[in-house]
Amino acid sequence: MNPNLSRLHPYPFERLAQLFAEVTPPSQLETIRLSIGEPRHPTPGFISEAVIEHLHGLSAYPATRGSEALRAAVCDWLTRRFGLPEGSLDPRRHALPVNGTREALFAIAQCLVDPGRRPLVLMPNPFYQIYEGAALLAGAEPVFLDTGADNAYLPDFDAVSEQLWEHCQLIYVCSPGNPSGRVIGLESLQGLIERALRHDFVIVADECYSEIYQDESTPPPGLLQAAAAMGNTDYRNCLVMHSLSKRSNAPGLRSGFVAGDAGLIESFYRYRTYHGCAMPPATQAASVRAWQDEAHVRDNRRLYREKFAAVTDILAPLLPLETPPAGFYLWPRVPIDDQDFARRLYQQQNVVVLPGSYLSRDTADGNPGRDHVRLALVAPLDECVEAAHRIRTFIETLD
Repeated sequence: MNPNLSRLHPYPFERLAQLFAEVTPPSQLETIRLSIGEPRHPTPGFISEAVIEHLHGLSAYPATRGSEALRAAVCDWLTRRFGLPEGSLDPRRHALPVNGTREALFAIAQCLVDPGRRPLVLMPNPFYQIYEGAALLAGAEPVFLDTGADNAYLPDFDAVSEQLWEHCQLIYVCSPGNPSGRVIGLESLQGLIERALRHDFVIVADECYSEIYQDESTPPPGLLQAAAAMGNTDYRNCLVMHSLSKRSNAPGLRSGFVAGDAGLIESFYRYRTYHGCAMPPATQAASVRAWQDEAHVRDNRRLYREKFAAVTDILAPLLPLETPPAGFYLWPRVPIDDQDFARRLYQQQNVVVLPGSYLSRDTADGNPGRDHVRLALVAPLDECVEAAHRIRTFIETLD
């Protein structure tokens, strides 16, 4: 048995189930779940139709590299979306399809980390728990970069010592952030790239929320965009991961990609040929169409804006919150302990939220998620509004 399995923490939703184990919510109220970041807007019909149309492809093994059409669609989309130099991304060398970014975020650490060199893997705190599990099972030590109100809920790369950078082999960054929705600026990304080149570590940018943002005129910048702007047009030491789950409301499609440094992509391809995780042909065909269409993505953003506006209007008088620039979460500080808040809210109002401390780890400065809760505005507008009213009623009962 891999001894590092014993170091894995329970997943946040396991802890939430334990928290609610002896709680009975009011039966007259329907349960409203704001705890899980699973998109619930309709999947565009053309994506489903493309899957059905290409089911005949089940008679053949898919290639690990994916189809030329899919890799070309991915590189074309990245070039358009992030203003990359034309031709700087070669579909044969710079992109690889993956079955959702979750499996790729985990697998990349198993591919890149050298456990014999006292490796460190850096990540934001709070964080997506896959980063930590990937580091532990790759034989590395996670290092948590606290993100709180004092640093605008963004990792402070300047606060990391040279010694830590020297032992860093991989850093996960998430921008827009989960759960804060904050965006790492272009200058900060470029500073991180300079450190990666100097200390020879890899940046893995989880950009799965990049297409959900408030201001249509100001989309969040990306890691490859930052690299190209500083002349690193071979994207050395940089990898980005994107997904159709949030962008296209297709979490069940399990479709994403990794792109960037051609040498790293080649190594990851070699790893994946043994991993045995090629994307099914029908999924590839549907993904090509999804990456080529932006109309459904703009409509998706509009729906989230409506929900943010409605919910913040209800809760802002009672909670210190503001609409984040991107993502679909609210990350407010609450007036009592976050676990107590979540348990009592469920008990009294049958609304499920996630305690912020479940998304974080304790560090020398405490737990940066404590006394926050994560509200995922993924439900339909009427459910989000009803949940907000119930949360407000609950807060008004607190001393």
